[in-house]
Amino acid sequence: MKQQEYINYYRIAEAINYIQQNFIKQPTLDEIADKVNLSPFHFQRLFSEWAGVSPKKFLQYISVEHAKQILNNTQTTLFETSHRTGLSGTGRLHDLFVKIEGMTPGEYKNQAKNLNINYSFSECLFGEILVASTHKGVCYMGFLDNNGSAFHELKKRFPKANFIQQTDSIQQSALQVLSKDRNKISDIKLHLKGTDFQLKVWEALLKIPTGNLSTYGSIAKAIEKPKASRAVGTAIGNNPIAFLIPCHRVIKSTGNFGDYMWGATRKKVIIGWEASKISLLNETI
Repeated sequence: MKQQEYINYYRIAEAINYIQQNFIKQPTLDEIADKVNLSPFHFQRLFSEWAGVSPKKFLQYISVEHAKQILNNTQTTLFETSHRTGLSGTGRLHDLFVKIEGMTPGEYKNQAKNLNINYSFSECLFGEILVASTHKGVCYMGFLDNNGSAFHELKKRFPKANFIQQTDSIQQSALQVLSKDRNKISDIKLHLKGTDFQLKVWEALLKIPTGNLSTYGSIAKAIEKPKASRAVGTAIGNNPIAFLIPCHRVIKSTGNFGDYMWGATRKKVIIGWEASKISLLNETI
């Protein structure tokens, strides 16, 4: 991604954060554009190019009321139809099909000793990101503000692994999902270090279709642990794979978006972006 596109992401993120904080007042185009130091015309064009919809329509997707509406329309059949992969057909956006392969008990116990992990830093639609992979699949993917802290988090998860800074085909395939053209992605594998409980929670997250939201309680029921909402929240907070394992699609039962490991504003941006894409596809049916 070009540097200017990277700058545009932060401008749009700032605009969306402003909309989220002031949606009750229904801010005008001029007000939002002024907040990000752009002319109304330039801002309207930039926002529409990035999100595919106008700032006014995007406000509807990102507001808390929209989140509540999605939750009210989301029944328990969400997980009964978990194999649905978005909207099928030519030109339709497909959900990502991701396979999780947990590390062996030996790898887990030995903290990935002697495991070779490639890692690289890239820029994507939602900011700068660190992607790491083993020979089996993606093992870490996290947004960052500076390279040092992200790499520190990676090493903390795999303290005894061998780290090599290089880009491989596994990383490149994963990064394609963060571009605007996701139809080319058919199958990505993840190589994760986690307890059985964590893996079950992360697998449940993969079953939330693009453009839909769920709650901690719903995830707990999906893994047949209805009283474990707090533990589910902890497992979601430990999700090592940003975006691919969509923990951003889990919000509070009140409709509040809640926290996000990689920033609350980024969570709002991703939720709104996904919702706008699904809405555009529905309009073409």
